[in-house]
Amino acid sequence: MAKRDYYDVLSVTRDASKDDIKKSYRRLAMKFHPDRNKNDAGAEKKFKEAKEAYEALSDSSKRETYDRFGHEGLNRNSGSSPGAEGFGDIFGDVFGDIFGGGRTGGGRSQVFRGADILHKLSLNLEEAISGDSITIDIPTQVSCKGCSGSGARKGSKPSNCNTCDGVGQVRMQQGFFSIQQTCPKCQGNGTVITDPCSDCYGKGRKSKIKTLSVKVPPGVDTGDRIRLTGEGEAGKNSGPAGDLYVEINVNSHKIFERDGPNIACEVPISILTASLGGEVALPTLNGSVSLKIPTGTQSGKVFRLRGKGVSTAREKRIGDLYATISVETPVNLTKKQEKLLKELYLSIGEGGDKHSPRAGGWLSSVKNFFDRIAS
Repeated sequence: MAKRDYYDVLSVTRDASKDDIKKSYRRLAMKFHPDRNKNDAGAEKKFKEAKEAYEALSDSSKRETYDRFGHEGLNRNSGSSPGAEGFGDIFGDVFGDIFGGGRTGGGRSQVFRGADILHKLSLNLEEAISGDSITIDIPTQVSCKGCSGSGARKGSKPSNCNTCDGVGQVRMQQGFFSIQQTCPKCQGNGTVITDPCSDCYGKGRKSKIKTLSVKVPPGVDTGDRIRLTGEGEAGKNSGPAGDLYVEINVNSHKIFERDGPNIACEVPISILTASLGGEVALPTLNGSVSLKIPTGTQSGKVFRLRGKGVSTAREKRIGDLYATISVETPVNLTKKQEKLLKELYLSIGEGGDKHSPRAGGWLSSVKNFFDRIAS
């Protein structure tokens, strides 16, 4: 089946600006992303089609080639298949391009795009909710300054490979068959370094620890990714750098559990407060509030405090706080306290189900159960 026109895929005109192309791609990527359309092969196909179109039209050189020669022109001039995915994720575009492989070019002096890097960043809940600028250290490969990434000593340049004549591919004849394979001398580069750079020993890249500042949007959650365009590994033969993807992990909290915009916590109260009622100080991420405990509150009772939750990176609506009551049994009692407690429970027992309706109902259910078994 013939490929669709890239402009039709992205629903833009042929004179569309880069911003219009990017906006259209974001919209389609959000709509058809596999994470949002699980087990939908049609959506996945449309997502890849949109990604392929965007990669072609967002690159000025590729777009010019496509406008002149169409799909065939790109196939001839690209050493990689369009749509190849690295660590790219639609979440990066949700956060905007604070976030910001394969090889490009054909024939002589082929260049290779640098690899993407995935870095895991752990945050506490407060940092994730409020957002922050975090400094991180990334071990990576950077372009050698001594040779500007060429690998050749300053003042010289790579030579054309005489084995493949700069094509990067050689043909091997086996009987009636002719097989094309990567040139063993230049490894597909099309050039060889005869006078290597003394700083990088002809590699064109050097290892380095880069210190970067990552702006974390407010409300991020575990699994969200932030993309920093061009902060991945430097490309080979002065090729473009890859991207850095920072994946968020929110550490567990001593008090709260988070579920999207909602948070939950457990509130221990005494038997006295549960029985007679009262007020307890309830923590939130924005300070303490007073929670009124009604008379006769049972363990497991859940109170919902509207608007006391958090917002997310994609939704500014603030969620709710769910507080679950846990009635605490007193421990380490003195003899006097034990005596007083026994007297209290003897007095309560005289009231029967009046003071313990749940226990009375449960005992009645148990009795009926055994009566049915016996009969």
